[in-house]
Formats: sequence, structure tokens, C-alpha cells
Amino acid sequence: MILRAMAMAACGAVMAQAGWTQEAVTIGQGAILRGLDKVNGEVADLDMLSGQAAQLGNLVVELRECRYPEGNPAGDAYAFLVIGEPGEAEPVFSGWMVASSPALNGLDHSRYDVWVLRCKTS
Repeated sequence: MILRAMAMAACGAVMAQAGWTQEAVTIGQGAILRGLDKVNGEVADLDMLSGQAAQLGNLVVELRECRYPEGNPAGDAYAFLVIGEPGEAEPVFSGWMVASSPALNGLDHSRYDVWVLRCKTS
């Protein structure tokens, strides 16, 4: 986790030196997530508000925040998620998940898969 943070900081420094700018974003009121139980093939959509937690099988999925490109709610959403198992101190996932590239920083779980579909604007 520390190495990932150091790598992200270094990447940000390189981008700043190259003159790249961040895209302006809008914070959504929530997000639509999709969960897959890889054992039985069940798919569930989670309609969540920011700060809300939902159950997906034996996982607890918490949506902290969802963002999308300013003026383009249908654009590429990304959400900060904390996913854990009851009784476990450490989450199995904590970080930003990108709708267009869920494997970029995805949940690594033997039974469940979770990804972001879009942010909620109202």
C-alpha cells in the first residue's frame, strides 16, 4: 500500500513537470456499482449514496465518493470504495476504482467482483 502511494506521488510529480493538468470533475451524490458472485454467477446492482454501505454476499461495500468529468455525467466515473469482510480488521480493497478500466485498480477477491458503472447526479 505504501509503495502504491509512493508510485502515485511520483507519477503526479512527473505529470506536473510535463505541464499536464487535471481534468475538472464534479462530485456525484452516489454511484451505481455492479457486483458479481463468481461461484454462482449472480449479478447484483448496488444503487448507493456517498457514505452509504451495502452488503454483497459476505462483503460490505462502502462508497466514500464518486466523481465524473465536469459537465459530462455520462463520462468516465471513478469512485472511492472500501470493501471489507465482517470481523476482519483490514479491508480487502480500499481505493479509487475507474468505471472504464475496472482492472486498473480492482478488487482481488476469490469469490466476488465489484466494479463502478456510473455516478448518480440526483
